[in-house]
Order: sequence, then C-alpha cells, then structure tokens
Amino acid sequence: MKTLRYTFWQDGNFFIGFLNDYPDYETQGYSKDELIENLKSLLADIESDEVPFIKKVEELVIA
Repeated sequence: MKTLRYTFWQDGNFFIGFLNDYPDYETQGYSKDELIENLKSLLADIESDEVPFIKKVEELVIA
C-alpha cells in the first residue's frame, strides 16, 4: 500500500484536484469519491508511462 498526498477544491458541482507529486495533472469528479477514483486512475497512467514528459516535485535537503 502506498500513501500519496493530494490537493482538491470544489468549483460549482465539480471536485477538482491533483496529486501533490504531479501538480501539472489535474482531474475532476462530481463527488469527492469520484475525484479520488480519478486520481488513482491518473496515477496508474503516470506510472505506466502513458503520460509523456512527467514533471515531479521532490525535496532538496541542503546541509
């Protein structure tokens, strides 16, 4: 099992969101549950290399 953070908001009748590791790729749903399913589907597409030119956010630790 893996845990990913996501950001979402409601705009009218839609819940819109993105995976925090992939902020350039948004998806939406009519409910929060549908949004979560669409985020899982998006992640599967990203991890299977179906989406080209993936930008990823990571942390840089400087000592």
